[in-house]
Amino acid sequence: MPETPAPAPPADGSASATDPAPGAHTAAVADVAAEAAARKRPRPGERRLQILQTLATMLEEPGAERITTAALAARIGVSEAALYRHFSGKAQMFEALIDFIEASVFGLLREVAEREPAPGAQAGRIVRVLLQFGERNPGLTRVMVGDALVYEHERLTARMNQFFDRLESTLRQCLRAHAEAMGSTTPTVDAQGRASVLLAFALGRLQRHARSGFRRPPGEHLDVALRLLLA
Repeated sequence: MPETPAPAPPADGSASATDPAPGAHTAAVADVAAEAAARKRPRPGERRLQILQTLATMLEEPGAERITTAALAARIGVSEAALYRHFSGKAQMFEALIDFIEASVFGLLREVAEREPAPGAQAGRIVRVLLQFGERNPGLTRVMVGDALVYEHERLTARMNQFFDRLESTLRQCLRAHAEAMGSTTPTVDAQGRASVLLAFALGRLQRHARSGFRRPPGEHLDVALRLLLA
């Protein structure tokens, strides 16, 4: 069966009834471009997360003790004004990083308490979790030990001090129960002393990790160290 021939174009060159309306092609291209731009535009919360991830990554680099908002914006490829749409300033960015550190570490410690019933072993696991977190998040290690906060608002250092005070309190609770189980006549004193030593050890390992340019892992020879500290 022969095909039906396509309609011939008008002899005078005018648009036929089947031709697109004038400007329709341009409008279609504009629609596609707008759709592509919308796809590239970060969803709510994505830009904020990108800012924090970029800041943490920059803290891993040599000479990262002081990072300006201009350098951060340039790394992301946005203006400084775009940063301030999500954070009031760099201090608020660091506060968000500290929030993440607190939520992550103490979330992991809750899992330790659920899985490890022996209080003495719990104390060792607490130190191990903290050091593993620092090793996996080198930029955040600089926040924890205060290197990244030297030129920032003093309330940020106070926040990190509160974090370690809370950590030491958690260690004391474990070690007091352990001392009681071992028959100590001074379980509170024993727990306070040992918790202080364990925290100082953990902080020292994190500081060495940061100041070695992350070449010395904080968990180096950890099993031997914990056996000595918890003997």
